Amino acid sequence: MDFFKKFSLEGKVALVSGCKRGIGKGMAVALAAAGADIIGVSASLELEGSDVEKDVKALGRNFKAYRCDFSDRKALYQFISEVKKDFPVVDILLNNAGTILRKPAAEHPDEMWDKVIEVNQTAQFIMTREFGKEMVERGYGKIVFTASLLTFQGGITVPGYAASKGAVGQLTMAFANEWASKGVNVNAIAPGYIATDNTAALRADNERSNQILTRIPAGRWGTPQDFGGPAVFLCSEASSYMHGTIMLVDGGWMGR
Repeated sequence: MDFFKKFSLEGKVALVSGCKRGIGKGMAVALAAAGADIIGVSASLELEGSDVEKDVKALGRNFKAYRCDFSDRKALYQFISEVKKDFPVVDILLNNAGTILRKPAAEHPDEMWDKVIEVNQTAQFIMTREFGKEMVERGYGKIVFTASLLTFQGGITVPGYAASKGAVGQLTMAFANEWASKGVNVNAIAPGYIATDNTAALRADNERSNQILTRIPAGRWGTPQDFGGPAVFLCSEASSYMHGTIMLVDGGWMGR
């Protein structure tokens, strides 16, 4: 096999959650550039004419949009049922949908905790189980979670988010332990500090933003485009011997 063909996703169908903007959009477009058709879903994704759809179709790939509130368990199962009916085979699952709610731990209400855990942890588990079991039956599949620096660290004022992203790291390894021998690769990408909606408040705080930039060896905030290469790699045959890995894309933050 030609070496570079190992990175091709021609003929593959990829489901990307949280694809409307930011990191999810960057990864969806990169998978399309590598040859995959994209099933996109976000809580507020336009069913026609979204920016991510335009970018994917500009690359000559197909795009099908869905909308789902991942904090609503019933809606999640309905979404999964619709996708399975429309797409009998999903080769790649990219679990990127997530939310973050900020409040000091002593004031962090149950409602915030419950929503973050439902979206970031429980929905990711259900999606992986429901699409992954069919990958196991077929003997092939690629699953990538979006983890976080808070998979490794505790963070400040985001206890629910930290707990959920710690769980994502454990789910990555737990699924990989069971499915590596079945032809299914399960890995994760852990973003560092990235210029997206989730970090808008941090970037607007000059003091906190400068503290963050001072620690990042690369000297800049990351961008959604920084995740295209890692996503294609983990979703392609080039990473066929990688299982249960949490790949840091953080500008060197964790090595500091």
